Amino acid sequence: MKIAIASNGNTLESCIDSTFARCNFFVVYDPETRAMEFIPNPNKDLEEGAGSASVKLLESRSVQKIVASEFGMKIKPLLDSLKIQMIVVKGSKKTMKEIMVMLNH
Repeated sequence: MKIAIASNGNTLESCIDSTFARCNFFVVYDPETRAMEFIPNPNKDLEEGAGSASVKLLESRSVQKIVASEFGMKIKPLLDSLKIQMIVVKGSKKTMKEIMVMLNH
């Protein structure tokens, strides 16, 4: 299973980004193999459609769950239709490493 995490940077010490669609990077993480890939978000500066474009990017990577602090209102129905689980980690400055540990339990 692959999980994407919205990140403000491209290291394990980077914090979860406050927004899904406009984050700087997505970390695609597989808890079973512990493999991870940092993907720069090409949609972060789009005037419109950043959320749906980001969902399409992550869907193309076979992501089944997405973790972020905040999602736009249009994202939930789109994720529901694609059977991708949305995980909200509110008001947090957790690092990628801390979130990965949390996802492993």
